[in-house]
Amino acid sequence: MPVRWLEWALLLAPPWLLGLGIVALGWRLGRSIRFGLAMGALMMGLWLLGLWAESMRSLALVSVAVAAAVLIGLPLGIAGARYPRFGQVARVIYDLMQTVPSFVYLIPAAMLLGLGTAPALFATVIVAVPPVARMTDLGLRSVRVDDRDAARALGLSERLALWLVELPLARPAIMAGINQSVMAALGMVVIASMIGARGLGETVLIGLQRADAGQGAVGGLGIVLLAIVVDRLSQAAGRPRWLEPLANGDR
Repeated sequence: MPVRWLEWALLLAPPWLLGLGIVALGWRLGRSIRFGLAMGALMMGLWLLGLWAESMRSLALVSVAVAAAVLIGLPLGIAGARYPRFGQVARVIYDLMQTVPSFVYLIPAAMLLGLGTAPALFATVIVAVPPVARMTDLGLRSVRVDDRDAARALGLSERLALWLVELPLARPAIMAGINQSVMAALGMVVIASMIGARGLGETVLIGLQRADAGQGAVGGLGIVLLAIVVDRLSQAAGRPRWLEPLANGDR
């Protein structure tokens, strides 16, 4: 199972090596060594709290769930932008999916797949798909008509125009959707501890069952640290490079 493979790889690597990898990734995405060091420090905070293994299990589940959500949500968003009637129906369904409390999805997942990682992944993917699909649809519908006309004037087919013009222009919206998907998946992974998913949510659940405020607080702090790292890195990945001169005051 992909989650098990990724979990094994993350746990096999030494914490200091993954910490350096996060620093390098933060430096690359954020174009700032301070940003990279801050991300690395937060990851090392998880190690100092004794939550490294739990954090890697949660990170593996989130990573696989978001990858699956992108593979499902991106085509749905493209179809919604291409076919207005389908898009109208799909947006209503996304609203319903995001309105239903997250833990409700655990019921059919547990009924179909039992307890453990598989139902947790199933429920997490369901929660993570709507943000990607919705923002892809919105981003493509926001592409200016002039840009589409220019692509046609260059002789691009509809498919090439989509891949070479429309999707790149919609990239900020798509990446914002992926960021929302990541955060939704992280929240669901915590709740999924109720059906046997291992990770940071399990630490909080055990603290709740034992009425151990200390363990619950440590688990909650670990979730916050991991959420900050994932959120900041995914936002940095989605920031268009052409905005950097404006952010630096170079006009």
